Amino acid sequence: MNIQPTPYDHPDAVTLDDAVQAEYAVRYGDEGDATPLDADMFVPPRGLYLLAYDPEGRPVATGGWRSQEENEQGYANGDAELKRMYVVPEARGLGLARRILAALEVDARAAGRTRMVLETGTAQPEAIALYASSGYAPCSRFGYYRDHPQSRYFAKSLA
Repeated sequence: MNIQPTPYDHPDAVTLDDAVQAEYAVRYGDEGDATPLDADMFVPPRGLYLLAYDPEGRPVATGGWRSQEENEQGYANGDAELKRMYVVPEARGLGLARRILAALEVDARAAGRTRMVLETGTAQPEAIALYASSGYAPCSRFGYYRDHPQSRYFAKSLA
């Protein structure tokens, strides 16, 4: 698999974003993740967006991080927020999410970020298992869904 930096608004990234949004809608019975995101949020050194391509050149996995600083939504100075981790169903179980997560952590650390944070939900037990097995621990609520009862929050020190 080829993992490479890709703009968040690249057509392949948009295709996978549409797929993850559709999966969120099925799992949560709503219209998907309404967190405001913009391609500029993932431009280095303030962030990074990665796509994984299979040997035939099809986009099969994605993930990104964006910088956050202390604000009224509960972020802290030095935070890197993980966004849009997704692997298409036919490529699951190949370790792509773990590889993308590790690459994002390395990049965020190199950009001076001190903590990776993420929000996921109770209808995504495989995501919760990935993060827990990768050293993430529950943390205080933050961000767009901080008052949503199905949301779960995790953090990992990058120091």
